Amino acid sequence: MRKRTLTALLSLSLLSACSGGSSTSAPVFENVSVHDPSVIKVDDTYYVFGSHLASAKSKDLMSWTQISSGVTDDNVLIPGVTEELSEALSWAQSDTLWAPDVIQLADGKFYMYYDACRGDSPLSALGIAVSDKVEGPYKNKGIILKSGMAGIGDDGEVYDATEKPNVVDPDVFFDKDGKLWMVYGSYSGGIFILELDPSTGFPLPDQGYGKKLLGANHARIEGPYMLYSPETDYYYLFLSYGGLDANGGYNIRVARSKNPDGPFEDSEGKAMIEAKGTPGVLFDDPAYSPYGVKLMGNFEFLNTEDETAASGAGYVSPGHNSAYYDEESGHYYLIFHTRFPYLGEQHEVRVHQMFMNSEGWPVVAPHRYGGEKIGKYASKDVTGEYKYVNHGKEITSEIVESEIIELNADGTISGAVTGTWTLSDEHTATLTIDGVEYSGVFLREWNETTASNVMTFTAVSGGGISVWGSHVSPAKK
Repeated sequence: MRKRTLTALLSLSLLSACSGGSSTSAPVFENVSVHDPSVIKVDDTYYVFGSHLASAKSKDLMSWTQISSGVTDDNVLIPGVTEELSEALSWAQSDTLWAPDVIQLADGKFYMYYDACRGDSPLSALGIAVSDKVEGPYKNKGIILKSGMAGIGDDGEVYDATEKPNVVDPDVFFDKDGKLWMVYGSYSGGIFILELDPSTGFPLPDQGYGKKLLGANHARIEGPYMLYSPETDYYYLFLSYGGLDANGGYNIRVARSKNPDGPFEDSEGKAMIEAKGTPGVLFDDPAYSPYGVKLMGNFEFLNTEDETAASGAGYVSPGHNSAYYDEESGHYYLIFHTRFPYLGEQHEVRVHQMFMNSEGWPVVAPHRYGGEKIGKYASKDVTGEYKYVNHGKEITSEIVESEIIELNADGTISGAVTGTWTLSDEHTATLTIDGVEYSGVFLREWNETTASNVMTFTAVSGGGISVWGSHVSPAKK
């Protein structure tokens, strides 16, 4: 059995005490480990597929069941995987698989875009395996791209890792006109996009590696994922900056375009094609950290003296996300893996609800999704003390610790930061903090650490910096 964190143990005990065992009073979470989770919904079930042939499923995005894990021949997704995908594993000089993506095409079959990579170089292979059922078994259809070779690459030119892609981290999606695309790439030469044949899933001819969207010179940018919003008519390109381990400073960012193949811009109007490293400098984070709207990085909500004692209520190196838009409800969800304060490399899947702010940029709810729906709020609902986090714009391993601020009844903000706040249109939040305006929403949601429903806010500035607030929730006597 997995060891539970102190926070989880406290939350579970509090759930029993505060809800009287009632399942309607608090969400029920069951956690799984799937690194780089890519989501697909089939009928009434959400599935995530990730690195090392791991997968899980859930009907409510809260309680997850592990399906598979590990590149072994008894893995139910691809039985006999070492032989089935031997060409890719041999080319990549690897015994494991990296972040895949699964999509259902018009023939009703499920297409898994798998990839293998050596890891310390971009020696990689990306291919397709197909199944009649989402849970497999998948059968190999062949490799579609290779990278990392000496000499001529798949585009007919000399392969240069500072300019050409590492062919991993695929996301395959339909645009609003029904065209099929694959966005992919990690570090190396950047993030690329290819148009695919919707009848076969294979790339259309004569594209080589496709079109570059951003990156070069081994910029630490990877895990692209595309989400189209009919609400704003934008394509949102989610990205992970930094390194994925607990000290890597992984963080989630987003850019947008009116076209699936760009050009993409951030909230300041900066062209994402300029987000790249410096020639001759390996992993020059300051060169590209100013680009993209940073949605989430390392943070910890510190409980006050009046709240239940707990530690580790936050995330470390959250990233490599997917995203889902529910057309029926109009809800947006961010699905990602994360590590946790003080727990090393242990990682689990988390889901947070997202909203579009008044400027058409996603903002992410501060707490994990617990079934909440945004409501109609009055000023008295949102005034009070908050634990405040500013995610900044840096790529850093430092954990941002929350500070106490107060949203006062007169519309001012006091405490660790100062400014003003307004509530409009039932839940729209506008905060001016230290002279910078942030646009987002107020949302009441479940705080797992204090086992209570709390008011929160999430907002992003024109400079692409996100701020969160979570109401201080005194311990129940």
